[in-house]
Amino acid sequence: MISNQILQNTVEGLKEITRIDLSICDMEGKVLASTFADIRHVDSKTAAVFAESGVDIQVKQGSHYFKVYDEKIPEYILILNGMGEDIAMVGKLAVFQIQNLIIAYKERFDKDNFIKNLLLDNLLLIDIYNRAKKLHIQSDIKRVVILIEASHGKDNGVLEQIRALFAAHQNDFVTAVDETNVIIVREIEEKEGYDELNKLAQAVLSNIDPEKSKDYHIAIGTIVGDIKEVSRSYKEAKMALEVGKIFFADRNIVTYSTLGIGRLIYQLPISLCKMFIREIFDNKSPDDFDEETLTTINKFFANSLNVSETSRQLYIHRNTLVYRLDKLQKNTGLDLRVFEDAITLKIALMVVKYMNYMEEQD
Repeated sequence: MISNQILQNTVEGLKEITRIDLSICDMEGKVLASTFADIRHVDSKTAAVFAESGVDIQVKQGSHYFKVYDEKIPEYILILNGMGEDIAMVGKLAVFQIQNLIIAYKERFDKDNFIKNLLLDNLLLIDIYNRAKKLHIQSDIKRVVILIEASHGKDNGVLEQIRALFAAHQNDFVTAVDETNVIIVREIEEKEGYDELNKLAQAVLSNIDPEKSKDYHIAIGTIVGDIKEVSRSYKEAKMALEVGKIFFADRNIVTYSTLGIGRLIYQLPISLCKMFIREIFDNKSPDDFDEETLTTINKFFANSLNVSETSRQLYIHRNTLVYRLDKLQKNTGLDLRVFEDAITLKIALMVVKYMNYMEEQD
């Protein structure tokens, strides 16, 4: 069904060209769109009676009435104010325009429905190719799924904003399969890669609302070469969105291909994670580390285990940093100056972060 706003834009455009007032009613005579200054001037009762009649065009009380069909079924009543052959001609042209609009929106709905089912793996392989061919969607070109989520929950206006942003890209699809995310199925242009997709994601954030860009998160799946793989790119984008919240909270844009070890940890069962933490820390937990210790650890990792550079950035003496590392070794049995121990602690901290996140979700 075409929205009333689109119908209103249509009749206003037609009036601007023809200088004739028009109204569109449903088959019960309810006014959906009109250029009349006062819709009470629209004879809804006559429109409703005309809808029940067996004719397609009727002239009555100084107005022309036309039925607008959707595949042989009357969908709307078009009313033009005025008499004469010119009015009749304008009415036929307007009916033709609205019927084309119905066809275009039905095609868009069919494509949108196909993309939703494709993303959710609701189609058999043979159905994917058959429906894609019927809807004139190429199956053997590169695509990627981009997922957009607002941290404050559903925003009804964002879907339409993004659709408007991608309106010129006829081979891209913007849809939603749940109450929280907007999904872009993007056709990859020649020489376009993940760097360009990150720039595109940044542009999307800026166009949504530059002042609220921090409230949105964007995840990018992997580029796939066949339409049957689009659902995989969608699942990867969903995972990237979740992994990003856990391990990359400071990023608004996360790409599945850059998740690193976080992607592996996210797929571990909680029972295995708990076993690993017990093995490393015995009865202790990294959650018990004070702020000073955590800051020291993170800065030491950020500086690739370089004692001198870490002490400089922490504004402490080198011996003070060595004392802190010795203290950490005594408490955990891990010496961060030894690469293997440093890797073990790094992974353990990520595992704990993952466990805490999953507990919060429950």
